[in-house]
Amino acid sequence: MSASEKDLRRWAEALAGVARTGIAFTDNQFERERYEEIMLIAGDIKAVADEGRDGGLDASSHVVEWMTELKPGVAGYATPKVAVGAAVMNDQGKLLLIQRADSGVWLYPTGWSDIGYSAPEVVVKEVREETGIEVEVVRLIGVLDGLQLGVSRIPLYSLVFLCRAVGGELKPHELECLDAGWFARDELPSDTLGSERWAPEIFAVIDGEQRDVFYDDLRRPVWRGAIDGD
Repeated sequence: MSASEKDLRRWAEALAGVARTGIAFTDNQFERERYEEIMLIAGDIKAVADEGRDGGLDASSHVVEWMTELKPGVAGYATPKVAVGAAVMNDQGKLLLIQRADSGVWLYPTGWSDIGYSAPEVVVKEVREETGIEVEVVRLIGVLDGLQLGVSRIPLYSLVFLCRAVGGELKPHELECLDAGWFARDELPSDTLGSERWAPEIFAVIDGEQRDVFYDDLRRPVWRGAIDGD
């Protein structure tokens, strides 16, 4: 039996988060050294998960990256970053996808949640900037954990909003997108990222089905990973 790359990355980030938060709330040198040792172990685990991947870092580089984020007190409490995703539908019931310039994969428009904007405001801004399409936000339809889904190397929660295209002209951002287009359920590109998880949910909502907000299944026990043979 072996743990998956996704599980290794999730466990490494969780350990590093415990260590960073511990350092943020202690003045005891002995405790700080123990937390730093935990962080070193986490770095080793994440380096194993990154083996063979473009852009993967070695253990010491991961530790340096985590250490630069250390702050005292509440500001240093390690939490996932927050991103937004836009499931934009047009009048033909098709979904807007972009081909990301950084990885070449296809996905609905996404972006980090900028300070000073509400989550729906960031959605409108990101879609306009990345694709040229003007949208109105309909409602929140999903909350996904990037590490659990296996689409992120860092801890993040993605808030997915259903949007309706109301104007603009499709013009992919030359730095962020290789391409963009509208796709029906059976037309998704083969290299669409994580579509087996979100596509059925999004297209069901686009088709008018009444669905609750979708989110990741709860693991029982919570820290159990996807172990081969289970």
